[in-house]
Amino acid sequence: MSIEVRVPTLGESVTEATVATWFKKPGDAVAVDEMLCELETDKVTVEVPSPAAGVMGEIVTAEGETVGVDALLATIAAGEGAASAPAAAAAPAPVAAAPAAAGGSVDVMVPTLGESVTEATVSTWFKQVGDAVAQDEMLCELETDKVSVEVPAPSAGVLAEIVAPEGATVDATAKLAVISGAAAGAAAAPAAPAAATAAASAGKDVANAPSAEKAMAEAGLSADQVSGTGRDGRIMKEDVARAVATASAPAPAAAVPAPAAQAPRAPVAAADAGREERVRMTRLRQTIARRLKDAQDTAAILTTFNEVDMTEVMALRNEYKDLFLKKHGVKLGFMSFFTKACCHALKEVPEVNAEIDGTDIVYKNFVHMGVAAGTPQGLVVPVIRDADSMSFAEIEKAIAEKGQRARDGKLSMAEMQGGTFTISNGGVYGSLMSSPILNPPQSGILGMHKIQDRPMAIKGEVKIRPMMYLALSYDHRIVDGKGAVTFLVRVKEALEDPRRLLMDL
Repeated sequence: MSIEVRVPTLGESVTEATVATWFKKPGDAVAVDEMLCELETDKVTVEVPSPAAGVMGEIVTAEGETVGVDALLATIAAGEGAASAPAAAAAPAPVAAAPAAAGGSVDVMVPTLGESVTEATVSTWFKQVGDAVAQDEMLCELETDKVSVEVPAPSAGVLAEIVAPEGATVDATAKLAVISGAAAGAAAAPAAPAAATAAASAGKDVANAPSAEKAMAEAGLSADQVSGTGRDGRIMKEDVARAVATASAPAPAAAVPAPAAQAPRAPVAAADAGREERVRMTRLRQTIARRLKDAQDTAAILTTFNEVDMTEVMALRNEYKDLFLKKHGVKLGFMSFFTKACCHALKEVPEVNAEIDGTDIVYKNFVHMGVAAGTPQGLVVPVIRDADSMSFAEIEKAIAEKGQRARDGKLSMAEMQGGTFTISNGGVYGSLMSSPILNPPQSGILGMHKIQDRPMAIKGEVKIRPMMYLALSYDHRIVDGKGAVTFLVRVKEALEDPRRLLMDL
């Protein structure tokens, strides 16, 4: 009986991929979930696991060919490789069978990282080899481009081996550690370090993937110093290794060219260099930096300003905050007012809630509100879905819950995807005015700022009022100045007279 190996789901808006590498040849024995090949898309690299144990049959799609979702890649003669696969795994078993003999061992694997995330960096181990661990006790923390992921112990026992130390980059199927004395035995556990190393070296060989970026950063190379051989000229990890080898070949005694690779860094006096501290950017910080720069390079960002008198909102909040807390169990803050006001304004100016897709404009008939939150790891933007259909209490509860999860590093990727508009509150840090940067592919972001008492002319008299500057940054490719100003004016009107929100005015 033969089993078909097909192209898996590639992710939202990705319809085709190129076969980059086959790890198996026809006739090779394969185990369940063993990696057969690697597909390369415009955005990510996808590994294709074996759906069954057996023998590799026909390879239908060769390396370099482009295929669509669900296309046939290869066939596997199921069952025929079952006898040979264990034999291959059994060979290394005597090397380190002692821990398993004590009562079995359990592998600690990389958990699900989320759609489009293919690798992570081990940031912290909470346990050391030899430590006793309880089931579900946190063993280590992984850091991806977007979120931090804690890895719990799958069973109780003793941490026998750490396969991936702190700082190591692992793929989505790698083994992190081994727990011995566990209920479930795994004779093949000793073979995994080599497999994990092989998987890590096979890696995510796609241009601008974290592994390629990491290799270039470690070698001190920039993208223009590496010739890409991948699809559309993209840089592969092998290209970086080739460039490093070429650069180092003529330099047995040449320590002189090495500093040239560090060209982006300005010269530093020796006396100052001794007082510096070099800390590697976290993956989250690298992603933030890249996305912010991409937004500036892609969108035509313009910012318009206005100011809002917060008197009415503050009075309404003070009047009902105790009743609100008593009934709903959450404090009434300003964010729910701003979220409601923005949802109201987005209905009138829908292009601020839209996005550009190629030569099309995609209008959203819903509001998934992104709420920027500062965390110790960096800025993240959890998304409150269908905020336009939520009550004040539901919005406040969602903001409080997402904010806490963001600070704890517990947000999943799904909770930070799909936003249509973003609110950023720099006022909590004391900012009086700023120009926020768009969160691609969104076309608008509202910047809130510090509430400050200022003298204002009210009906011919000077009065002190609590004022806040508002800033709307927008993509001028899709939003005209009239639409941007209208949006900001509608937000101002709704906040200065909150009754307009009730009357849908």
